[in-house]
Amino acid sequence: MIALIMGAGISLVFTMATMPIFIRLLTKKQYGQVVRDDGPTSHAIKSGTPTMGGVIIVLAVILSYFLTHGILTLMGRATSGVTASGLLALLLFAGMGLVGFLDDFIKIAKKRSLGLRAWEKIVLQAAVGIGFAVLALNFPNQNGLTPASTAISFVRDTNIDLAFAGPLAGLILFVLWSNLIVTGTTNGVNLTDGLDGLAAGASIMVFGAYTLIGIWQNNQACGLPGSGNVCYTVRDPMDLALLGAILCGALIGFLWWNAKPAKIFMGDTGSLAIGGAVAAFAILSRTELLLVVLAGLFVMIALSVIIQVGFFKLSGGKRVFKMAPLQHHFELSGWAEENVVVRFWILGGLFVAAGMGIFYSEWVVGL
Repeated sequence: MIALIMGAGISLVFTMATMPIFIRLLTKKQYGQVVRDDGPTSHAIKSGTPTMGGVIIVLAVILSYFLTHGILTLMGRATSGVTASGLLALLLFAGMGLVGFLDDFIKIAKKRSLGLRAWEKIVLQAAVGIGFAVLALNFPNQNGLTPASTAISFVRDTNIDLAFAGPLAGLILFVLWSNLIVTGTTNGVNLTDGLDGLAAGASIMVFGAYTLIGIWQNNQACGLPGSGNVCYTVRDPMDLALLGAILCGALIGFLWWNAKPAKIFMGDTGSLAIGGAVAAFAILSRTELLLVVLAGLFVMIALSVIIQVGFFKLSGGKRVFKMAPLQHHFELSGWAEENVVVRFWILGGLFVAAGMGIFYSEWVVGL
C-alpha cells in the first residue's frame, strides 16, 4: 500500500509544481487553443488558452512509475518490481499520447482547429494498438500467465475464446478486439474533453476504480491460501493498481489548473493518452466488458455523437440534440458550464459505483 501512496504523491507533486511553468512556457510561445467555429459561442473566450497539458500528465505518470519502483528497491521493499503489464499499459498510454501530441502541435502550428488528417490519426493509433495487442499476448510469468488473454472478459475471462480456430486466428481476432476497445476509449475521452475539468474529473474516478480492482485481484489471486474458486488469474494486478494510483495523482494535479476557468487544457495529448490507459486497464485486468459500465459516462457521450450523426443523415438534416457531444446540448439548453461538469461528474461516479458493485457482486455470488 505504501507504493500506491508514494506513486500517487510523486505524480501529484510533480504535476502541481511543473504545470505553472509549462503554462508560462506555452503562453510565451503563444501555443494556445484554437476554438472551433461550430462550437458553443460561450467558448470563444477560451481561445488562446494554453493547451497540450497532457504532456505534463504523461511525463508525470512515467516518471512517477519508475521513480516509485526505484525508491522501493532502495528501501528493500520491492516485491515484483517493474512488470510486463505495467510497461505495456505505459506503452499504450504514452503511444496514444504521442499521437495526440502530433495532432495538437499541428493545430497550434497551423492555427486551425483540425490537426492530423483522419487517415493519419487512424494509421498511427492502429500502429500503437496493434503493437500493444501483440506484445500483450507474450511475456508469461512463472505461472504461465500473459498480460492479456484471447478470452473475452467481463469481470474475469469468460468461456468465449477468440482462439477457437487456432492461435493465429486468435491473435488476429484479439488484435481487432483490442483495437476496438482502444478506439472506443480514446474517442470517448476525447469527446468528453470539451468543458473545463470534465474529462479529468471523470477519469480520476475510473482510474480510482481500477486501483481498487487491482488491489482486490491481488489479494484474491489464484494460488493464494484460501483463494477458492472465485480467484483471479490476472498477471501483475498490484502493479496495475500502482499505475492507477499514479494516474489519479497526476490528474488531480492537472485538475487544479484545469478547473474553470481553465489555465490550461489537456489537449489531444492528454485525452488520447488517458483513453489508451483506460483501454489498457480493461484488457490487462480482464474486465473488458465491465468497462462499458465503469466508463459509462464516456460511452454515453460517444453514443450521443453517433446518434446525432446517424439521425442527421437518415432524417435529411434533423437533429436529436441541440449540439453533440451531449455536454454541449445541455450548455445550449441554458445550463451553466459548472453545472454541466458537476452533474456529469455525478453521473460518472454513479457509473463507476455500478461497475464496482457488479465486480464485487460477482465475487460474492461465486462464493
